[in-house]
Amino acid sequence: MSKFLKILAPASAGTASVLTLAYVLADQFVVDMPAPARVSFVAAANAQETEAPAPAPETVAQAATEAPAPARDGGYGLGREALPEEIAAWDIDIRPDGQGLPVGSGDVWTGEEVFVEKCASCHGDFGEAVGRWPQLAGGQGTLERKDPVKTIGSYWPYLSTVWDYVHRAMPFGDAQSLTPDEVYAITAYLLYLNNIVEDDFELSNESFAQVEMPNAEGFKPDDRPETELTAFSGEACMEGCKDEVEITMRAAVLDVTPGSDEGDADVEDTAIEVEEQAAAQPADAEPAEEAVAGDQPTAPEDAAVAGEADAASVEGADAEAAPAEAVVEASAGPDPELVAAGERVFKKCAACHQVGENAKNRSGPQLNGIVGRTAGTVEGFRYSGALEEAGADGLVWDHESLAGFLADPRAYLKGTKMSFAGLRSDEDIAAITAFLEAQGE
Repeated sequence: MSKFLKILAPASAGTASVLTLAYVLADQFVVDMPAPARVSFVAAANAQETEAPAPAPETVAQAATEAPAPARDGGYGLGREALPEEIAAWDIDIRPDGQGLPVGSGDVWTGEEVFVEKCASCHGDFGEAVGRWPQLAGGQGTLERKDPVKTIGSYWPYLSTVWDYVHRAMPFGDAQSLTPDEVYAITAYLLYLNNIVEDDFELSNESFAQVEMPNAEGFKPDDRPETELTAFSGEACMEGCKDEVEITMRAAVLDVTPGSDEGDADVEDTAIEVEEQAAAQPADAEPAEEAVAGDQPTAPEDAAVAGEADAASVEGADAEAAPAEAVVEASAGPDPELVAAGERVFKKCAACHQVGENAKNRSGPQLNGIVGRTAGTVEGFRYSGALEEAGADGLVWDHESLAGFLADPRAYLKGTKMSFAGLRSDEDIAAITAFLEAQGE
């Protein structure tokens, strides 16, 4: 019964959609019950699902004795008018101006704790998404691309939608179990992940209307009834149709098929080009091995050969040639296996940071060349005041400082905007440092 009631009320149920439940169609499902028991069953099921108090027994009994509603156009004259308590149980929507919000508040760091406990298993610690679950953070500046990343920060126009959806439908499998304060805190944390508020922000029913979403001006009223409906309301054309349909392009080429977990594929790397490359390659050709860590030598033997060649190139010079071992040590760079391990660890960071060719600032700065760089100096990124001050005081990201920061960012640098809780393993810290060191400027 309760599932049927849920089907009648869409996810956007509010006062308007609740009115569609003005007549409870319980007669179709519990016809064998006497009228008082039938109404009590419906009211109890509704109250259980919404965790709202059930109507008083005397109120239900009185409603049960009332005559069924008269038949009307499009109706069957079944059921009864919904009680105010029943309407209130469904009327939980929030309007863009904040109307409908309960009294409460929550800050960013409380929101992080609740989010990690109740939301991160699907959406990731930083809204980066796990598997095919929705990404909640990042995507700024992508809406004009052919493959936009639509998140709370890049796309959603109203904060009320965020609050309402978290309150109404989350956590998955335990909807409407969050208190208003927890919903305020989670919403504040999501705003922080998208660089809309600072880390000391507290969201409440009083401060709600002060938050303006970045894409608030990206929407316009729906004018399709005036501009399009008339064009499709006339008599359908049934002449001049094609004799046959030809497929001219595939979804992979249009880039609407979701990419892999490894990241966004280049536009040129489409299914057609892959097929053409496969057809052009000889049948007995061996697949090429991927370069590791910027084409660094992948084995000691390769490094030794490179070292001997470097040593030979300086023969005859006035200065004494350096030993081959020293040249190998200077040219080999980070251990390739450690770099590969660090690339896997970096997936925890990829929601906010980019590395490699064409890396751009996202919710965090791009990290090319970070090892040896003065803190807070990536051009075009808005750092926290604490990080800018630390850089001005001489903080340089070397192995030691990176290890301390990555282990516990907020303890290492008070006031940082970095919301990452930290890496718990020294091995992971060493690996990701090697990976970052392998990235060029």
